[in-house]
Parts: sequence; C-alpha cells; structure tokens
Amino acid sequence: MDLDVFVSAHRAEWDRLEALLRRQRRLNGAEADELVTLYQRTATHLSLIQSSAPDPQLTGRLSQLVARARSAVTGTRRASWRDVTRFLTQGFPAAVYKARHWWVPTALLSTAVAALLGWWIGTHPEVQASIAAPSELRELTRPGGQYETYYSSHPAASFAAQVWTNNAWAAALCLILGVFLGLPVLWILFQNMLNLGVGIGLMSSAGRLDTFLGLVLPHGLLELTAVFVAAGTGLRLGWTLIDPGPRTRRRALAEEGRAALGMAIGLALVLFVSGAIEGFVTPSGLPTWARITIGIAAEVAFLIYVYVLGGRAARAGETGDVEAAERSATVPTAA
Repeated sequence: MDLDVFVSAHRAEWDRLEALLRRQRRLNGAEADELVTLYQRTATHLSLIQSSAPDPQLTGRLSQLVARARSAVTGTRRASWRDVTRFLTQGFPAAVYKARHWWVPTALLSTAVAALLGWWIGTHPEVQASIAAPSELRELTRPGGQYETYYSSHPAASFAAQVWTNNAWAAALCLILGVFLGLPVLWILFQNMLNLGVGIGLMSSAGRLDTFLGLVLPHGLLELTAVFVAAGTGLRLGWTLIDPGPRTRRRALAEEGRAALGMAIGLALVLFVSGAIEGFVTPSGLPTWARITIGIAAEVAFLIYVYVLGGRAARAGETGDVEAAERSATVPTAA
C-alpha cells in the first residue's frame, strides 16, 4: 500500500471526523449518522495501516481519533456489578479452563521436579552440607524448629497479607514475563520447585516429612495450583509469539494478553484464599487431618469451579477476553 496516496485519499474524512468531535453543540440526526459512518471508516483505515504500512505518527493520530469517536458513539462505559459477576462466573473460569492443556502438564512436570529434587537432597548428605551447616540444618528441621515456627512467626492477619502479596506478585510475573518466549516463567517456576524440594529433602532426611507435608498441604494445594495456572498461561502467551495460529501475531498477542490480564486479577483472588488458609489454618491448633481436609476442600472447590462453570462458559463461546464492544476495531486481513 502506498501510504502517501492512502493519506491523500482519506485525509478529508479524518479531518471531517475531527471537526464533528470538536462540535460544542449537540449533533443533529444527519451529523450523528455521519459521525458513526466516519468512525467506522477511520477504524478500518487504522486497521489497514497497522497491518500493511505501520507509521507511528499516523497510527497515533488515528488511534486517538478512533478512541474519541468511539467514546462519542458508545458513551462512557462504567464497570458495574454485572461485569464483576460475568468475570467471576464466566470470564475467569473459562480462561483457566481453556488454558488447562498448558497448566495441567505444567503442574504435573513441576511436581515431579520438586519430588526428584526432594529425593536427591534427602538421600545425599553432601548436598545437604552444601545448603547449610549441620547445626543450621538441625535448627531448621528439629521439632519446634524454623520450618514449624515460620507459619506462626507473625500475627495471622499480617502474615496472610504478606503471603498473598508475594504470591500474587509471583503469579503476575509469570503472566507478564510470558511474552519473553516463556523463558523467565520457567526460571520462576524452577525457583518455586527448588524451594519446595529443599524442604521435602531436609525434612525427610530428619524423618519428619509427615510434619512438613502437614504444614504445606493445607494452603499449598491451592497456592501451587494458582502458580501453575499462571505459569502455564505465561508459557502459552510466549508460544503465541512463535505460533499465533490462523490469527495475525498482533491480534493473537492482544487477545491472549487481555485474557492473561484478567487471569492475573482472578488468580489474585484465589491466592487471597490460600493466603488466608496459610495465615489462619496452617498455624492453628487444629489436628493435622483437619487442616489438610480444609486444604483439599479448597482445592476441589477451585477445580469444580474451573471445570464445571468454566467448562460450561467455554463451550458457550466465552474466552476470557473482554467483551467485543470493548475491543479495538479491526478488519479481516489476509493470512
């Protein structure tokens, strides 16, 4: 496409649209119809320029013009409780459900890595010696040691808030850094599994693996699931850059990125629940079986939420992306 010729052919329409948007008085019927027509044409022009002959200055002007026209045509939209309800009952669970082919394998492989690391550390004293001095290891693993007192070292409310913040940030990083071909996501995931593997290995070598699992499982099932969902979604986002499928790479990345942003909000809510369990249930005086039962119940509830509500919404066409009316206007482009 010859950009100069294209601009010359359509500049008058853009100028007319801008003039209509600057009108201080209320538009009459004919002017309102003209505004809608020019908005649609300009949105098409913008899409063509972005896909065929991207020019930063022209793209910026038309993007601003389309945004102003869209606001004038549709009016300012405010978030409502309907949006929140739709997100929680359809958008978020559907997005998690559709990403299951990424996060379920991620969960299985990561759990296997943590178990292997735990076995390796627990059966090799020389590896344990490289982690810390023998006296420090005894302080970590003894009854009443640091592994046990960690969960009751701070007031429950502040500890839960700190855990929630840290985990939500880790999940957000997995989602955001997925655009770098997923490589940073793998590193974040490995660090999490290494920490888990070290705990398994050291406590098993001290003959106290049951105590360690009794402390980790109540909150860890839901917490790790959220991390795996974030990591799997981040990896899918990275793969989109390599293989966008039938969509253009720009469109695929925009759609997956918007879904990932919604996923970050949803997972923050999930991690709030796991943080509350870690702050109030894990260090409580409840029997181990009761604490683990609470953790299993939370995990099962989340899986039912994803596979029942999310599966139903996904089969109905929900993708986790924003509603069509909120997306940028585009036109079909040749593959």
